[in-house]
Amino acid sequence: MLKKLASVSALALLLTGCSAASGPDNSGDSGAESYSWDMTITVGNTSTWHEGAEYFADTLNDETDGRIEVNIFTNEQLSGGDPAAGVEQLMNGDKDLSYNSTIIYAGIDPKFGAVNAPFLYADYEEAEDTLAATGLDAYRALADPLGVQVLGFGESGFRQITNNVRPITAPADLADMKLRIPGIGLFTDVYRELGANPTTLNFSEVFTALQQGTIDGQENPVDVTHSSGITEVQDYMTVWNYVYDPLILGMNKDLFDSLSADDQALVLRVSAEANAIQIQANRDKDAASLAEMKESGMEVTELTDAQRDVFVQRMVSVNEKYAATWGEDMVAGVTPDSTRP
Repeated sequence: MLKKLASVSALALLLTGCSAASGPDNSGDSGAESYSWDMTITVGNTSTWHEGAEYFADTLNDETDGRIEVNIFTNEQLSGGDPAAGVEQLMNGDKDLSYNSTIIYAGIDPKFGAVNAPFLYADYEEAEDTLAATGLDAYRALADPLGVQVLGFGESGFRQITNNVRPITAPADLADMKLRIPGIGLFTDVYRELGANPTTLNFSEVFTALQQGTIDGQENPVDVTHSSGITEVQDYMTVWNYVYDPLILGMNKDLFDSLSADDQALVLRVSAEANAIQIQANRDKDAASLAEMKESGMEVTELTDAQRDVFVQRMVSVNEKYAATWGEDMVAGVTPDSTRP
């Protein structure tokens, strides 16, 4: 389905380019407002996040003949490397756009973490179909009062775990392992339940902490782990797909509401195209990155269904605990049809 969407996006871009050459130049209408917007992403310019952001920026620039300019800042440069502070900037209008994980938003309001429930989705298709059917509406309703217009979802992917101690195939393997986790209660409870010693750090500090042995490991999607160079300082990876991690392509709501109807429609269309391209690139890159990790000497373990089921059972109590925090609307919005009561 994503491949079809990416193909449609590419075709739409091609057709737009053709119509701009032969039809009326709507971007040049008299009185049309010009904009220069700042956009941040959490990771660097070799990531698929940057690929999606770059498509978004370039397409808006091209289709408006430069009337809408988007300036991309990598590694949360506008907030000193702090993604949570970056989301707050988006909410209060100190910046205009960002790609941020729902996990970062959950540090501000725990309800955003509903989609990050451990072992919620069996695979990418189930996650994608659920967010398209009910998840996007649920997240827009949640984000609107906080000052964020959700333009759609990109994808950081399923989160995997790396470390320098041992391969992880069972909960006992995590005993006393010092692992960097995102700074929200859900992840703390997940890893404490599994017997690990979780700790929080800004992502910008993780590489150095691993290199110096301050922490034993970390968990992140493959693209983030690979594009940040973390594989250079880690010996083991376990592929267990324990948390699905979507990206919110967010825009300051006051800014979005101030746009003309035509500009709003343009931003929403280009957002959908950018997200589709970023998601497909992320999934393609996952396979290539895993192969490269193995070739470089990293030991990559992919859990069997039986091994994964042991972890799933250990997470039942954690999910039950957080269901009340997330609330009925959010739980319903992210729950796949196949598992709804």
